[in-house]
Amino acid sequence: MNDPRAQAHPIQSEPGLPADPVARALLAMALESGEAILAIYAEATDYISKGDGSPVTAADHAAEAIILRRLAEAFPALPVVAEEAIAAGHIPAIGPDFILVDPLDGTREFISRNGEFTVNIAIIRGGVPVQGVVYAPASGDIYWNVEGEAFHACVRDGTITEIASIAVRPAPAEGISILASRSHLCGQTQSMIEALKAADVVSVGSSLKLCWLASGKADVYPRLSPTMQWDIAAGHAVLRAAGGTVRNITEPGWPELAYRLVPETDVVTMLRNPAFVAVGDAALVGDVRKCLESKSG
Repeated sequence: MNDPRAQAHPIQSEPGLPADPVARALLAMALESGEAILAIYAEATDYISKGDGSPVTAADHAAEAIILRRLAEAFPALPVVAEEAIAAGHIPAIGPDFILVDPLDGTREFISRNGEFTVNIAIIRGGVPVQGVVYAPASGDIYWNVEGEAFHACVRDGTITEIASIAVRPAPAEGISILASRSHLCGQTQSMIEALKAADVVSVGSSLKLCWLASGKADVYPRLSPTMQWDIAAGHAVLRAAGGTVRNITEPGWPELAYRLVPETDVVTMLRNPAFVAVGDAALVGDVRKCLESKSG
């Protein structure tokens, strides 16, 4: 991978910021695109529906344009799969290493103005999300990972501050906390949540659910309704580094969810994730499997 070049939106020097140039480049472009999103968020929000019925706003397009420009400068050799570019029919030639971009995950949350939307950028190597940044510009929360360690920080006036290492928590003896999608909770997922007999169920928008697992705020996030690879790859990278896991529950043995773009009849099928369960404490995977298998049996 090429070292990233100088960024037009430099990261301020703060204690704890990564020396890793890749992480710094991803953080810089996340901040820059987040600024563009907030400028539009401050005004009345109009949207249109894409062919699949999902909404898209001017903020989606503005953020993606910034990210694509910065990625071309920093990582010219890596192909980029970005949500709005794909929707427009721009499908790059993909090898085992590529970048996934969701410039505004949680567009419905953006439109409803609840603040639970994120910028997501992830680097994939051989099917594995090795590095990611998730930025929630409305709240100022930003998450990233470097070399097997995950971090959370706050963004104040464009500066990353209050940097702290994060990790998943052990499964609490008093019962697990489950995260559910705020806008996409299907009946199958609801049945799974009920089968797991959680002590608490919290609805959260966008890829923040994966970051909450990584931060030790909750334990399990089941998802059976459709998601796309760019929706979760960055959060998956952060969760992996924090000690968690995302399992593909459609395959025997529940392997770790992989990101591989094998051309098929249509690009949507190629990029859609299978049903999965994200878990903080990996020791919970066996219990979740037994619970679900018992219910299905």
